Amino acid sequence: MKTVTATRLILAACLTAGLAACGGNADAPAVRKVEDSTIWDLFANRTDPNATVSVNKYLWNASLEVLNFLPIQSVDPFTGVIVTGYGTPPGGGRSYRATVKISDPAMDARSLKLALQGPGGSAVEPGTVRAVEDAIMTRARQMRIRDRGL
Repeated sequence: MKTVTATRLILAACLTAGLAACGGNADAPAVRKVEDSTIWDLFANRTDPNATVSVNKYLWNASLEVLNFLPIQSVDPFTGVIVTGYGTPPGGGRSYRATVKISDPAMDARSLKLALQGPGGSAVEPGTVRAVEDAIMTRARQMRIRDRGL
C-alpha cells in the first residue's frame, strides 16, 4: 500500500513539474499574433487558384488521369503526394505501383517527382519512369491549353 501511494506521489510530482515547465516566460519577447482563420478560408474565392495550395492543379489532375489504371491508396493535395497500389497498365503485362510528389505550383518538370515500383518492390527501368513523367507533363499542358482557350 505504501508503494502505491509513493508511486502516485512521484507521478503527481512529475506531472506537476512537467506542467510548470510549459508556463510562459514574462521576459520573453512577444509572439507575433497569427490571423484567425478557418478551414473554409482554403475555399475562399481568390484571384489565383493556386494561392491556397502549393500544388499545380494541372500536374495534379494529369497525374490522376494518366495513372487512372492504378488503385489510389492515398492522396494529399496539401503536400502534393499521391500514392497508388499495384495495377497493370492497359496492354501491359507487368504490374506497377506509383508514388507521385508535386512539389511546386509551377508547371515545370522539376515540380514533378515520380517513383515506380514493380512487383515485390523491384526496380523499374528509368526509361519507363521517364515515359510516364512525359505523359503526365503532356496531359498537364493539354489541360492548361484547354482552360486558356475558354
